[in-house]
Amino acid sequence: MNQKQSVSVLFMLFSILFCVCLIAANVLETKQIAVGPISLTGGLIVFPVSYIINDCVCEVWGFRKARLLIWTGFSMNFFFVALGALCDLIPGAPYWTNDAGFHAIFGLAPRIAMASFVAFVVGSFINAYVMSRMKIRDGGRHFSARAILSTVAGESCDSIIFFPLALGGVVPASELPWLMLWQVILKTVYEVIALPLTIRIVRALKEHEGEDVYDQGINYSIWKVFNLG
Repeated sequence: MNQKQSVSVLFMLFSILFCVCLIAANVLETKQIAVGPISLTGGLIVFPVSYIINDCVCEVWGFRKARLLIWTGFSMNFFFVALGALCDLIPGAPYWTNDAGFHAIFGLAPRIAMASFVAFVVGSFINAYVMSRMKIRDGGRHFSARAILSTVAGESCDSIIFFPLALGGVVPASELPWLMLWQVILKTVYEVIALPLTIRIVRALKEHEGEDVYDQGINYSIWKVFNLG
């Protein structure tokens, strides 16, 4: 099917959810958590959802709509972090007693955000590219395989970039490789567990939207944001 120049209400709703997930992940990443002997960041709770949304959008609407989604998420995330950093810089009221708690989140958030911005762009576009190319190669078959493999590729690049930039000097150097490895493994497991639901959502979207885009002959440049058709 030909890709539409406009965007649908469902695409808009997916975009809103995508932005919320990215913003929530930035805040949650400021906390390191322990699940048994495994050290993780709180962003694991929500960040994989953004990759699942990316998979759904790329599968149904194609790489060009995924590109718009990724840059929209980037922009909204940047806007949120900028506002948080500005608020953190403004002196608190005399009766305000939670300066340290607020700064612990938003004082670290700019560093985490900058690392996240770079890692997010690289990881998300690799995820979308792998999804798109595998769909063309497989003639639309094997959605499960490309959803999982694209996540492994995207999340691996994301973690390799994000953790040294965001948490270097904060987390012990000996812990960083394990932190990165477990993030990739657990986010992939997250994707596998959610896969039956993802498949149903993709099937319903294709039926409702009347779209099932194959990115034949498109320009994969990440900069052609508003080239939707």
